[in-house]
Amino acid sequence: MKNSKVTLKDQSLLVQKCFIGGKWVDATSKKAFEVHDPATGELIGNCPETAAEDAQHAIQAASDTFNEWRSKSGRERSRILRRWYELVMENKDDLATIITWENGKAKPDAAGEVVFSASFIEWFAEEAARIYGEVVPHSTSGSRVHVTKEPVGVCGLITPWNFPIGMLARKAAAALAAGCTCIIKTAGETPFSANALVLLASRAGLSPGALNVVTALENTPEIGSTLCESPIVRKVSFTGSVRVGRLLMKRSSQTLKKLSLELGGNAPFIVLDDADLDWAVTGLIASKFKCSGQTCVCTNRIFVQSGIYDSFVAKAVEAIKQLRVGSGFEDGVTQGPLVHSRAVSNMTNLVEDAISKGAKVVLGGKPMSELGTNFFEPTVITGMTSDMKMAQEEIFGPIAAISRFDTEEEVIALSNDSEVGLAAYVFTENLRRSQYMIESLHVGMVGLNTGVISDASSPFGGVKLSGLGREGSKHGIDEYLDMKTVVTGRAASVFRSSL
Repeated sequence: MKNSKVTLKDQSLLVQKCFIGGKWVDATSKKAFEVHDPATGELIGNCPETAAEDAQHAIQAASDTFNEWRSKSGRERSRILRRWYELVMENKDDLATIITWENGKAKPDAAGEVVFSASFIEWFAEEAARIYGEVVPHSTSGSRVHVTKEPVGVCGLITPWNFPIGMLARKAAAALAAGCTCIIKTAGETPFSANALVLLASRAGLSPGALNVVTALENTPEIGSTLCESPIVRKVSFTGSVRVGRLLMKRSSQTLKKLSLELGGNAPFIVLDDADLDWAVTGLIASKFKCSGQTCVCTNRIFVQSGIYDSFVAKAVEAIKQLRVGSGFEDGVTQGPLVHSRAVSNMTNLVEDAISKGAKVVLGGKPMSELGTNFFEPTVITGMTSDMKMAQEEIFGPIAAISRFDTEEEVIALSNDSEVGLAAYVFTENLRRSQYMIESLHVGMVGLNTGVISDASSPFGGVKLSGLGREGSKHGIDEYLDMKTVVTGRAASVFRSSL
């Protein structure tokens, strides 16, 4: 470990391998890629640069274990998942440290992610024993219909760097609870967090081969194609960009596998003139600046009604000034670095584009090169218009772009003018207006008077190009189950009048 400031209570949680068939192994090619701290640029370690051959080994390991894992009762799987949850909570400090180290997010955000990930493991541990079927009345007297639910099979899970254990837990816990086995392709930027989480799953008593991890940076497209094209893999779940989601859907077409795609967002944040402004600003900070703006449900376009526009902007600027940027390990830091220098360049381009089209920067707007190559100032821009790139593209950074509107109909049209529809936020104290906004917004999720949406009990997902399926909640486990219908003839004697 190069950074002497970073220490783990359990050094064994930092694993520089991939996990196939219950064993920590190197890539067949013996190639590896480097993982660096985005705050300092210092080397953390190396992970195997796996390729298609390694992915095939992982697929076979998951297939070999599938019948054994699915044959366990739901209660047996539940107990293992529950132990996994307990181990995550027992090691929460080390897990948060690894997340901050390789992802860069501020330590409070990292600690929150650990609890967030554990909540999904706990939730699906409880769901594992409650996979219910149905008894359906048949139209013919004496016949019976039973509907059962069975695990879909081997699953490929492709997880992102922004929530390296949160997204893994949300997918893998649901799949394992359903009786599926998995191959996880982790993000090249953040392999160590996922490895630590899977190590704890193994310690919890998970069957060898039930969870497999392949790591890669350059070979990510190759591994994604292998998972999609394999006839053994019956389900792929992916969190990432619309562009890659489309490619994965196309690659999966020949094997007609189940897909869950949680793709891009362009969330509107709507503040009506009867809103509690202080509460709305609090919601803005939570929804826009969490993880330095690098989440799929981050506020992207801020619409404020004209009568309160100036007051809201003033309050928002004062609140955003209180944010502190720096290494995620420093006390008091709320905003860590962006994931890499390309993200900083993108922020600069978005700001320059907005200025060229009439926007005004009222706070920030520049890279913070004095801190390192991956830092950008928390930024407020007013006068956002729909022709600006930041109104059309997912910002994925600490830029709050604000626009004014006059009527409810106007803001609904502006909000729905997007190819994606993941989340939206609405702030109002009026019941009629809130209901009207909720029913008019074409998104999968709405935060009403809150800047926080995701919870283990709540279905997570979008509409339009934001993807397919839902994660979390009682519906999340259904994404990993198939229904089987059993029709039985002469199942019961026909009642006779003499009886």
